[in-house]
Amino acid sequence: WMFKSECHFINGTEKVRLVDRGFYNREEIARYDSDVGRYVGLTPYGEKVARNLNSNPAILEDARNAVDTYCRHNYEVSTPFLVERR
Repeated sequence: WMFKSECHFINGTEKVRLVDRGFYNREEIARYDSDVGRYVGLTPYGEKVARNLNSNPAILEDARNAVDTYCRHNYEVSTPFLVERR
């Protein structure tokens, strides 16, 4: 298993999009997109995983809160190194 989280910033932290992607055997099987608000399966096995994750309200709440706790928090920390650097 491998997981990858991506934060996409539009106009600073005004519009933030979080994409959590899950891979198994180098194939993306499921992803969480904060614009969609739930997990989506990309393979037959990924659909089962997504159904299981979407049925747990605590997991969905954590994923929805990750936009603030993970993306916006890390934007403030990394801005001097990524945005303001020339």
